[in-house]
Amino acid sequence: MPTRRAVTGRSREPRARFAEELRLLRTQRGDSLRQLGERLGWDWSLFGKMENGETVGGPEVVQALDQHYGTPGLLLALWELAVSDQTQFRERYRRYMTLEAEATSLWHFAVSVLPGLLQTPGYAREVLAAGGLKGEELEQQVEARMGRRELLEGDDAPPFRTILSEAVLRTPLRDAGEWRGQLEYLGEVAEQPGVTVHVLPQSAGLHGLVSADMWYLRLPDGRTVAYTENGYRGELIEETGPVERLQLAYDAVRDLALSPAESRKFVLRMLEEVPCDPST
Repeated sequence: MPTRRAVTGRSREPRARFAEELRLLRTQRGDSLRQLGERLGWDWSLFGKMENGETVGGPEVVQALDQHYGTPGLLLALWELAVSDQTQFRERYRRYMTLEAEATSLWHFAVSVLPGLLQTPGYAREVLAAGGLKGEELEQQVEARMGRRELLEGDDAPPFRTILSEAVLRTPLRDAGEWRGQLEYLGEVAEQPGVTVHVLPQSAGLHGLVSADMWYLRLPDGRTVAYTENGYRGELIEETGPVERLQLAYDAVRDLALSPAESRKFVLRMLEEVPCDPST
């Protein structure tokens, strides 16, 4: 049977098709991005990012575009397909990794798991295995994660700050020896120039970053982008308004956290609680 050919010649990848349709409708109208923004009351740069595939926007803006172009429900249907397409999350993560390599500074909040930049091989292996990886694929991912740690090495390493929820340090590995090694490594890396570690005690209560891990990257052009992730998916956020709100939430959490010196003492106390290997 011959391979089926695309009739329209347009992308069959949902996210790309949505972006193509947006560009096509706007150019057919003869609108510039600025004109579109003025007519619909949104920042014109948002439409540019939607047409470039950097974001799919929200349902409100898509419904407004459907009404503006006289395409009732068409763009919203394409948007729903783009949002539900699982390949977009891999693409967003690849884009995030590219931006991380370019970042001039990084800061982070961990709700449940240590950040990859601070993980030992044993910790990374157990976390990734818990997510379903095994065999050769597991080892490849562990090796890749260890490679990321090089970002914090060298004279030109970007400053890195992390706030670790106390729950992160109260969730040990099954192997006490591996857990001891992870806590020792965390204590060591916290003393590196340019690395700052805070612990957020449970007594701090609820806060604005309670539901997911957060990464913030300051880029060479002065922009800041955010990346939020849980065990199943991640989202790269580049729009100025949402990023600024997330930065304010991070600042509020940092105010609740222990100082770097107090945090290091906290880590050492956790290390003292790890059972000793009876063979030693």
